Order: sequence, then C-alpha cells, then structure tokens
Amino acid sequence: MLNTEQFAAANKANLDILLNLTAKAFDGVEQLTALNLQVVRANLDEAAEASLAAFSVKDPQSLLALQTGALQPAAEKAAAYGRQVYDIVATTKAEFEKVAAESASGVQNSLVAAFDAAAKNAPEGSASGIALFKSAIAATNNAFDGLKKATQQATDVAEANYAAATATVTKATKAKRG
Repeated sequence: MLNTEQFAAANKANLDILLNLTAKAFDGVEQLTALNLQVVRANLDEAAEASLAAFSVKDPQSLLALQTGALQPAAEKAAAYGRQVYDIVATTKAEFEKVAAESASGVQNSLVAAFDAAAKNAPEGSASGIALFKSAIAATNNAFDGLKKATQQATDVAEANYAAATATVTKATKAKRG
C-alpha cells in the first residue's frame, strides 16, 4: 500500500511536473510576444517609409509600381512569420509531449510498484486481479503510443500542407510581380 512518504513524493513529483510545464508554456508565450512586437515594430517602420514614398509619387503609374513592389516582400514576410510561429508552437508542443511521456512512464512504474508491493501482502486468489490490472496498464500504454503516433502523423501532414501553401503563395506573388 502507499504510505505517506510515497504519497508526498508523488505529490511533489506532480507539482514539479506542473511547474515545469508552466515554465515551458510561459517561455512559448514570451517568444510569441517578442516575435509579435518585432513584427509590429517592423510594420510601423515600413508603413512610415511607404507613406513617405507615396507622397513623393508624381503619377498613377508610379504609385501602382510602388504598391506592386511592396507585394512580394509582404508575402515573404508573412510566410517567414508563419514559419517562426509554427517553430515556436512545435517546439513548445514537443517539450510538452516529452514531459507527458516521461511523467506517464513514471506514473506507470509507480503504479506497478505499488501493486507489486500490494500483491506480496494480498490474500490468496488475488493474482488474477493483479494480472488484470497489469494487462490494463499495458493496454493503456499501447493506446497512448497509438495516439502519439497518430498525433505525429497529423502534425507531419499539417506541416507538409503549410509548406506547400506557403510555397504556392510565394510563387504566385513572384509571378504577379514578374
């Protein structure tokens, strides 16, 4: 059975995991905030430059050329921003998955150890119940592994779709410019 020291250690481990995940989430939010501030600052500078350039235009053709010239860099910057956001989110997600896998493994090992300890003191005939529990843990692990693989496949497909869409937009913008 679980004694108070094991219970306290389990609670401390869970609190450590929670604090670790909170720090990782905060790091991700901090990176996204810094990226957004950087983009806003750059956009304000570019808007000021574009406004000054628009005031110096003498005819409609020059204004059209100025606007057309701004399309390609804008599309490339949007694609770069999307990649940076995706990288931050993917990194944070990977860190969460790593911690989740490690903690799930630790919880499983703790449960198995607790049931093994209980089995030593269990009355006759309880072996089938303990075997059933161990079988349930194995089935849960298999389900978790399957879910993890399915999530990874979905992430890979989304990543490929994003890359293809970005490439298409960039090519289309280049074609219109050229």
